[in-house]
Amino acid sequence: MRFADIAGQEELKRHLTGSVDRGRISHAQLFSGEAGYGTLPLAVAYAQYVCCPNRAGGDSCGVCPSCRQIEDMAHPDVHMVFPVNKRDKKAGEAVLSDSCLGKWRELWHESGGYFSPQQWFDRLDLGKTMKGLITAKESDEIIRKLSFKSFSSEYKIMIIWLPELMNGDAANKILKILEEPWDKTLFLLVAERADLLLPTIISRTQQVTVGRIATERLERAAVEGGIADVAAAHNMARLAGGDLLELRNLMRGETDALRRECFELFCRLMRLSYNDKHLDLMSWADDVSELTREGQRAFLNNAARLLRESYMIHAGAASISYLWGEEAEFCRKFAPYIGNSNIEFLVGEIERALAQITQNGSPRIVFTHFALAVSKTINRL
Repeated sequence: MRFADIAGQEELKRHLTGSVDRGRISHAQLFSGEAGYGTLPLAVAYAQYVCCPNRAGGDSCGVCPSCRQIEDMAHPDVHMVFPVNKRDKKAGEAVLSDSCLGKWRELWHESGGYFSPQQWFDRLDLGKTMKGLITAKESDEIIRKLSFKSFSSEYKIMIIWLPELMNGDAANKILKILEEPWDKTLFLLVAERADLLLPTIISRTQQVTVGRIATERLERAAVEGGIADVAAAHNMARLAGGDLLELRNLMRGETDALRRECFELFCRLMRLSYNDKHLDLMSWADDVSELTREGQRAFLNNAARLLRESYMIHAGAASISYLWGEEAEFCRKFAPYIGNSNIEFLVGEIERALAQITQNGSPRIVFTHFALAVSKTINRL
């Protein structure tokens, strides 16, 4: 994975390559951002740049043995750790990343490095409720691998994807090595929710925040991906919100059904909240809890988007709204009920629910609390 293969993020690329060129390589770095922003590809491209003996012009060469091995996820000094699990796991059985490396390589090559946690869990066939984890046994394996000398590169590199899914024992086991690593050892942690990590882990890492991809770059990606209508490409890029995965879904039409379902759930929640239909809100929470984890996250993210757009309309900024059709019509009517007195509370409840779902909280409990909390504020402006 070369930096040239990554959409946008030009300023961050220059920062990363410049730090290597100046010899300022922090031993533990935390890349944080949504999967669709290119967080994992950036970490892998950074590792490839560090290992490449022929880097030039702000990028790795892409053709030397080291670059080819990293592209194939087969470099002896670059190790990958990611959350894993399996349905038929026996009692006491430890499922480690290495046992799923074949599936990881397949998904990496199919997606170009851009894939969501749910896509990975689907590849593992974990079903609707089961999630991947990074266990204490995996931490033992991390320490064992890094105890050996490097094989062909100057650095031994450990890339940990979604470290926020480490259980407590796993996180505590790597604290010591993060604080006092072996010489020429590099940790690259790649997180979507860095706030869920132990504060002691965060304090031992250098933060690398990966932001949204520029709309202009996504618009170009849509055109390159076969969207001939310039206006359609522009609208898709705006709707994607800086997320290449969301753009791909929009281009394939896969987001349409999910977006429609999320919109209907949002409308139903707000109407029930306005009318104080508490028993019906319990039924609503049951319906949302039947969605996949990714569907639940999608609903919450869409709810935050629609609330913010409604607030913009309420504030007189409708001219820069990203809404049209049924969404625009509903939010215009709904906007009078969203203002300074409740917008921060509502978005805060969404963020709380997102964190709880990410931490594998019970969806029925999470969404029941969320619905009742929303109902207390939605009709009191």
